[in-house]
Amino acid sequence: MTDAASVPEEVRDVAPALPEDAEGVDEVQRALVEWYEADHRNFPWRRTDDAYEILVSEVMSQQTQLGRVVEAWEAFLDRWPTAADLADADRSDVVGFWTSHSLGYNNRAKYLHEAARQVEEEYGGTFPESPDELQELMGVGPYTANAVASFAFNNGDAVVDTNVKRVLHRAFDVPDDDAAFETVAQYVMPDGESRVWNNAIMELGGVACGKTPQCDEAGCPWRAWCHAYETGDFTAPDVPTQPSFEGSRRQMRGRVVRILGEYDELALDTLGPRVRVDYGGEYGREWLRELVDDLDSDGLVDVDEREAETVVRLRR
Repeated sequence: MTDAASVPEEVRDVAPALPEDAEGVDEVQRALVEWYEADHRNFPWRRTDDAYEILVSEVMSQQTQLGRVVEAWEAFLDRWPTAADLADADRSDVVGFWTSHSLGYNNRAKYLHEAARQVEEEYGGTFPESPDELQELMGVGPYTANAVASFAFNNGDAVVDTNVKRVLHRAFDVPDDDAAFETVAQYVMPDGESRVWNNAIMELGGVACGKTPQCDEAGCPWRAWCHAYETGDFTAPDVPTQPSFEGSRRQMRGRVVRILGEYDELALDTLGPRVRVDYGGEYGREWLRELVDDLDSDGLVDVDEREAETVVRLRR
């Protein structure tokens, strides 16, 4: 898939965890595509290469959960199945549909309607195929133009959205820099395969490499190369650095559960010094009670009031 014998220096400089040779990059590419093709979320717009249908899905998906988009997308296409149908529609009907399906800003509906008119009046009913040409349509910015070019015509560049940045940052240690992301994203995308590749890498970011990673659960195909998987540091541009575990609430919760596992039950003031050697003051009874109440809510412990004392035991 990759022609060069080794990864160019300008790519290696901003992706230190990427394999250094072309054969290694080929393996990275194959692993992702095979993972995606074996199993992926079956959104209906992934089963079409119709530019109009894909444009509708892209506009609807802007800041709207994909689960809600499916129903709206299908209803929209039932009502206006082609760009020509949408172009002939009354704009107020289109805006009304948008509002009734809670699809965000009404301007998107207006722009989509105008874009359909442009396709019919300026392009003879045939969608332009390149990202640059697609940006001539009303309301179609660089990202949407590239997505339509990729998914409808297999003629796009590498998509670089928030999910893709997170994946590249974690997997190949790419710095939080837009130019670096663009360079690496474009390099790792196989030539002429923007349709499957952009779908696959966005799927990776949506399913396996979200803000809370599901590396093993989702069978992430890049675990063998992933810098974050190796180091355990899953921070990313849109995922703040985790606070230190030492002394954290997570650590204290774990201690409570571990200590209660050694006893049938403990009074709150007997448990406290076992959880923290500095029990008292800021980290006194009120702090500990809040901690065990949280564990109670999570179904991990039981808290009982017995006359003048509070007793905690591990829920079996």
